[in-house]
Amino acid sequence: MKKLKNIISFFLITILAFTSCQEDDLTIGDLVAPSNIEITVTYIDNDTESPAPGLGSGEIKVSATADNATAYQFIIQGKTLLQKAGSASHTFTTLGTNTYAVTVVAYGTGGVSSSKTIEVEALALYEPPADLITMLTSNSSRTWRISAESKPHFGLGPVGGGTPFEWYSAGANDKDGTGMYDDRYTFNIDGTFTAVTNGTVFGREVLIDELGGSGGTADGADILNYVYGDYTAQWSLTAPSGVETISLSGLAFIGYYTGGNHQYIIHSRSANEMVLTTTDGNNGFNWWFTLIPE
Repeated sequence: MKKLKNIISFFLITILAFTSCQEDDLTIGDLVAPSNIEITVTYIDNDTESPAPGLGSGEIKVSATADNATAYQFIIQGKTLLQKAGSASHTFTTLGTNTYAVTVVAYGTGGVSSSKTIEVEALALYEPPADLITMLTSNSSRTWRISAESKPHFGLGPVGGGTPFEWYSAGANDKDGTGMYDDRYTFNIDGTFTAVTNGTVFGREVLIDELGGSGGTADGADILNYVYGDYTAQWSLTAPSGVETISLSGLAFIGYYTGGNHQYIIHSRSANEMVLTTTDGNNGFNWWFTLIPE
């Protein structure tokens, strides 16, 4: 009798497991790769549209559409931007009129993707002033850090806001132990950018996962001590609408990882201090940083 009960139990478990697998399969749905990718390029000069190849700002807006797409990735000059909205901005800095490859990857259900690459011609005429180059690089190499001991040194405000640290400003050493204060950022005269993280960084939830690191501790919407190593990227200077801006290639960042376009507007600068701001990838806030030389 006991043996019969065991046999019956075994068959019930098998049936339940099979039923469960069937139900799981039903939730997956069809994997549909996006198709009919269309890419539009708009040239931006002084906040207005201009004809190709632009009037000299080097700034473009790339827009993409595709059937069955849920998100888009834009790859331009080694910089990768993931945007659900289907558009991204980029500023070319190589002087003169040059041709660049722009790749759009469209993602569908289940992560399947399709891609399309076009060539874009853009004109860049901006040459940064000598004193800005000297401030940033000491005409050779200069290392910067977050000015942790001062207030303000880290904070946020509204997107497009012109008042530094308008909504929040961290007090002196307020973010100690988050993985930010021991980071160092070196700007080299040859255009290379080196970040020393000492093993961990600080950033925004979800967005920081773009880095491909691991671990970290959640503290509200912040991720503390996310495991991420040192890296090297490229930096360049532009001045869209006359506003001096530092652009970092790839996923390079300063202070707190926010995603977005990896462009940092120079709000103010002196020989030994600069205040930067950038808009996060959620288009939710402008983040502000005060940096001083090492």
